[in-house]
Amino acid sequence: MSAIPQLRVLDFTRVLAGPVCTMLLGDYGADVIKVERPGRGDDTRHWGPPWAGGGAVRLSAYFFCVNRNKRSLTLNLRMAEGRELARRLALQSDVLIENFRVGQMAAWGLDYETLAGENPGLVYCSISGYGQAGPRAREPGYDSVIQAQSGLMAITGEADGAPVKIGVALSDVITGLYATTAIQAALLQRERSGRGQYVDVALFDSQLAAMVNIASNALIGDAEPGRYGNAHPSIVPYQTFQAADRSFSLAVGNDRQFARLCAIVGREELAADPRFADNPSRVKHREALIPPLAAAFSAAPAQRWIDAALAAGIPAGPINSVGEALADPQVGARGLVQDVTLGDGSVAPMVGPVAQLSAAPATIRLAPPTLGRHTEEVLRERLGLNDDEVTDLRRRGAL
Repeated sequence: MSAIPQLRVLDFTRVLAGPVCTMLLGDYGADVIKVERPGRGDDTRHWGPPWAGGGAVRLSAYFFCVNRNKRSLTLNLRMAEGRELARRLALQSDVLIENFRVGQMAAWGLDYETLAGENPGLVYCSISGYGQAGPRAREPGYDSVIQAQSGLMAITGEADGAPVKIGVALSDVITGLYATTAIQAALLQRERSGRGQYVDVALFDSQLAAMVNIASNALIGDAEPGRYGNAHPSIVPYQTFQAADRSFSLAVGNDRQFARLCAIVGREELAADPRFADNPSRVKHREALIPPLAAAFSAAPAQRWIDAALAAGIPAGPINSVGEALADPQVGARGLVQDVTLGDGSVAPMVGPVAQLSAAPATIRLAPPTLGRHTEEVLRERLGLNDDEVTDLRRRGAL
């Protein structure tokens, strides 16, 4: 049986949303060539400390986390020679992904319409703040602003406090995931039609879609969703509680679980109270229900309540620090944190591929690259350039 050809991905993305997408494609076996600006590269290369490795091969932890399984090629796209090399590489690629400002790739002659004329099978994905059309299309879109404009900040934080952003650039991550699935759908369609297509993914759109039930509540209900802190607007009790030693999280998803919880805390009468008989009633009367539960939980350590809840089939867990979460035995059992060997021979840990595929496992084949590490290799392998040609391009500033 012949080998499956390796998918070729040409990656013009920087920072987070695009690199998340191309890293996932690389994890699943694609040959990803990351095109970077000579001398500077991806902005996140400079977003440290902390750093992985040292000296000339030092990488910021930010860059390190989303750029494995890629080869780094430097091209000066401000020069005609650099753009021509990019065009030739694009004509050999299955997928091209970019996140420049709207219109920049067209100005360079590297837009979808131009390239698809010569490579009709190309799947071309643009990631931007607000999409390629609409009144905001040319505005810069960064995660914190998207969190604010999408309504995410308005529902995050304590009810009587200020709006708060999520502690990670979630809008970028979600957009990278949406872009990955859209590209895979386009590739599947290409298998059937023989033609690629243009994929337009926006941070704003992605974050609005990721509001799921909250957005649905606003569209269908007659009230603006508010902030509930660590509680849930539609499920009660589904929040954190303070135990005798620390806080913990409890998620009661149905009426049977609620009855078991009342037995655990010795307050069976709460389950029999008509105000708390079902979830809609508990939501309506949450202000009457939460205080007696909170009083009960404050009488014993968190682990006692967690163990009792889990034994009764009720989801519960500690509120971990990031370090505690990474040290959880489940992480080791799943092989989620893996060691990567850097160019200086040092080893650095990273969170590895999430999806576990039985026939074609996602693996870390390449450590995150230093800037331009694979430039000569790619130009020789893909475009057949010789040493003199590469040297001349470097001398003229195209690489």
